[in-house]
Amino acid sequence: MPAINDKGLSRRHFLKQGSIASFGALMVPSLFSNSFFLSEGPGSKFFGVQIGVITYSFRDLPGGSEQILKYITDSGISAIELMGDAVEDYAGKPVNPVKMPPRVPGQPPKFTDEEKAQLAEYAKKVAEWRSTVSMDKFAEIKKMYNNAGVEIYAFKPNALGKNNTDAEIEYAMKAAKTLGAKSVTVELPTDPAQSKRLGDFGEKHKVYIGYHAHLQATDTAWDVALSQSPYNSLNLDCGHYIAAGGNNTKETLLALIDAKHDRITSMHIKDRRTKTNGGNNMPWGQGDTPIKEILSLLKEKKYQIPATIELEYDIPAGSDAVKETKNCLNFAKAALGA
Repeated sequence: MPAINDKGLSRRHFLKQGSIASFGALMVPSLFSNSFFLSEGPGSKFFGVQIGVITYSFRDLPGGSEQILKYITDSGISAIELMGDAVEDYAGKPVNPVKMPPRVPGQPPKFTDEEKAQLAEYAKKVAEWRSTVSMDKFAEIKKMYNNAGVEIYAFKPNALGKNNTDAEIEYAMKAAKTLGAKSVTVELPTDPAQSKRLGDFGEKHKVYIGYHAHLQATDTAWDVALSQSPYNSLNLDCGHYIAAGGNNTKETLLALIDAKHDRITSMHIKDRRTKTNGGNNMPWGQGDTPIKEILSLLKEKKYQIPATIELEYDIPAGSDAVKETKNCLNFAKAALGA
């Protein structure tokens, strides 16, 4: 029976093997039983509920690993879903020869034929680099973050796609373990063969694969992946689930968390309106995501699922991502009665 490997944990937290829960024909481990996070430093764990943040929240700010750490601590956060770009740059990843255009939500970037050729060649160089890179720099980042009181609970590298090599996936698993992460996160594949492939690597390395969904999220969207491996799990985005509409409601979201809590390695918290209300991202408390109810459920049931702040609403004039992340944290604290 697979269990989370806790040999790489820092002295500030521990993980005991939890109860075994069944899912279909699989018997799966409880992912985060007892106290996983005992964070020092900024301290964003309240009544057993760990509030974290994803690097993406600071996308409009300069993004080196040291700078990101400052944004996290300045926000009062003590846990992170760390995205791959800044980490890989710190570790010496080859420089992209193509200047990436500004991100436009909902629209893929556009490139010339020459740029596409350059990007294809660059992808080969990055794959080769990932297959041979030392883990020393990743260990440095873990130490840097842990010394500041910040735990890395999930790692999101751009190395887990269908077109990535097996060596790149091996790299992602090794890097996650070196960083101290219990899971890697990636978009939920449309091809079941890919989730099976990733699940097999996860089982080999004892690293969970947390699958993230956007508006395709339903109560059954993850069922195939979950049935394929006990190391396949949910990175549940509560805001996208609500915005998808249809049969997705506040009540079904809470029921989904309750039913699959032992297969959820992390969740994204954002406040989105329902599809019928426009689906917009809103400042916390102004949308339709039942944030207070979600956090209260984690508190009441003692579900050890990191609740990740993902800042996606428009930042008001005069504010910035750090201030708004802190506002989200304060909303979470109030919701939990802290």
